Amino acid sequence: MRPTFRRIAAIAMSAASIVAGARSAAAQQHDHAHMNMTGQGWQFMQDGVVFAMFNDQSGPRGGRDFVAPNWWMLMATRTTSRGVLTLSGMASLDPATVGADGYRELLQSGEVFQGRRLVDRQHPHDFFMQLAASWRVGLSSSTHLTLSGAPVGGPALGPIAYMHRASSFDNPMTPLTHHLFDSTHVSFGVVTASVDHGPWTLEGSVFNGREPDEHRWDFDFGRMDSVSGRIWFKPTAEWAFQVSTGHLVSPEALEPGNIQRTTASASWTRASGTAVESVTAGYGRNGTTYDLPRNGVFVEGARHAGVHTLYGRIEITQLDHAIADVTVGAFTVGGVRDILSRRGFEGGVGAALTVYATSDLLTPSYGAHPMSWQVFFRLRRSEHMVNMQ
Repeated sequence: MRPTFRRIAAIAMSAASIVAGARSAAAQQHDHAHMNMTGQGWQFMQDGVVFAMFNDQSGPRGGRDFVAPNWWMLMATRTTSRGVLTLSGMASLDPATVGADGYRELLQSGEVFQGRRLVDRQHPHDFFMQLAASWRVGLSSSTHLTLSGAPVGGPALGPIAYMHRASSFDNPMTPLTHHLFDSTHVSFGVVTASVDHGPWTLEGSVFNGREPDEHRWDFDFGRMDSVSGRIWFKPTAEWAFQVSTGHLVSPEALEPGNIQRTTASASWTRASGTAVESVTAGYGRNGTTYDLPRNGVFVEGARHAGVHTLYGRIEITQLDHAIADVTVGAFTVGGVRDILSRRGFEGGVGAALTVYATSDLLTPSYGAHPMSWQVFFRLRRSEHMVNMQ
């Protein structure tokens, strides 16, 4: 029998509560049910998604491409009398299916290709997106300590990464605010310690803050000279709040300076019957030693009921100076209809439209009314791990 999305969310959220700290100590959110993962031996979970997408970006700086963003994740957990060990790995074939210079996305900027800043394009993920291990032990009945290390992983900085949030799980496009919130989710060298007590979790990380280079199949190790801290507050199974800040040393390959990144976010996820609803809102700020501060906010949401999913995202952000020092807005609405389910996978067809509010200064480059749209086929695991990174 095809599992309902509510059961999927219940499994994912309860599993998250067991494996707290695998990538950073607050990877878990919204515990909708209690799944028994404390038996003998190893417990395994896996997840993955592929978007086969036709992408159309309007205007003089736009264009069309057919790409297939994707990722796959495996997690293994073993509970012992002394604590919980979690091993996790995540990989992407983006370097082959998206291309070395990524896919088109108006007003997006970040990372480099052939010595130039990627502008109006979203960079591909590295093949190695995560390789991490964590050990969680109880200090008392309500307090736990988690230590984690990752050759590739994410530090305690920002909200749950966009591709894992329940509020954006079916959206194939990367937020314009990605580099204000969760671009460090692929960092080559991370050590994190956290303490959780009741609804509170306090985390600290030391990590390599340098962005990955254009060679996507290898490791980009460097000095772990960046630091971050994050506080989570989860008063109920539905709500999660976080505030974080990080000092990133020389993160940009073409910018000689540091970034102080500060974020705050709130998320709400509820499963009721066969429906799952989720909303996330966040504020992010990059203060730099080489340019004006950059600020951005976003609100996104999704509702899945039966075979239908509707999602949307609103962003207001100051552009990276590589494009222009102006503020823009983007509004996205999209939907997916599941059409097949077989052998643990489900497929759906979807479409999305984004319209932009821009400054007159950008009209010569982007047109008077820039917009973009996508049609795609989405293939993913039937039981997936939402709200985890």
